[in-house]
Amino acid sequence: MVALPSLKGLQAFEAAARTGSFAGAAEELSVSAAAVSQLIRTVEEQMDRKLFHRVNRRVVLTEAGVEMLPRLTMAFQEIGSVARQLGGDAFRPRLVVSVPPSMAMGWLSRRLAGFVASHGAVDISLRGDDDPVPFDRELIDIRLSYGPHYREHPTEDIVQDAAYPVCVPGLTGTIKPEGLASLPLIHTGWGPTGASFPSWHNWFEAAGIEPGRAAQRGLSANSSRAALDLAISGLGVALAQGIYCAEALEEGRLVRPLAQALELRQPYCLTIPERSARRDVVGAFRQWLIDECRRAVGSPALR
Repeated sequence: MVALPSLKGLQAFEAAARTGSFAGAAEELSVSAAAVSQLIRTVEEQMDRKLFHRVNRRVVLTEAGVEMLPRLTMAFQEIGSVARQLGGDAFRPRLVVSVPPSMAMGWLSRRLAGFVASHGAVDISLRGDDDPVPFDRELIDIRLSYGPHYREHPTEDIVQDAAYPVCVPGLTGTIKPEGLASLPLIHTGWGPTGASFPSWHNWFEAAGIEPGRAAQRGLSANSSRAALDLAISGLGVALAQGIYCAEALEEGRLVRPLAQALELRQPYCLTIPERSARRDVVGAFRQWLIDECRRAVGSPALR
């Protein structure tokens, strides 16, 4: 059996690297900064690897330290999880969920109470992230993304969404497709680093209409959620994703002035790294989230 380095030394290294200083690690571990320094020196000697460059009063991770940190952080979190579970009623599973920012701002946060009610107490860290996300550095358990960005991890397509013209009741009345060009339009652009969102030009093209410059005028937003909020505020007609606008359509806060829709180019996908796949809470959240997404996209208001 290969001799293992000092567990206390590894713990001191992980705390110092995570907090950014020996002093921070000392406070967390309730020892002196000198003790932290000595523990880390012992580990470095045992491994015959430098883990920190010591620059004046600062410490900077070496390449070996950068490689070790996320693995040790996961290992100590797992040890802590086991200890809490063995401790009895105090155990609460922890879940790190990463979704696009528009989904975190309202759509998912309003629904999480339903998961907690059905599953029980769980500590959830909800992150609104653009792609790509650092799975290991942030210990992400489950990622919902637009498009299959992470095929190096187990990934599944879960729903295919579409974009629908929506506005507040009374803004349009009875209207023909070509009439939309005379109304205030709300545009959504996901930016140069994001995927391409269907434009009003795409919509008019699919409807067989040449809108001219009218399809370029109006308000614009760089997130789907912001564009939807502008429409709910009565400022114009937005092309909104079904997954986000279904609830407002069902409640009558929005209407679809025209039936023409545009299918999005890519599906929504779920990615779960292998280190998280066998956890019960991850499996339960996966199925719950799939059901919520499919319920929204399959809403009668979108048919």
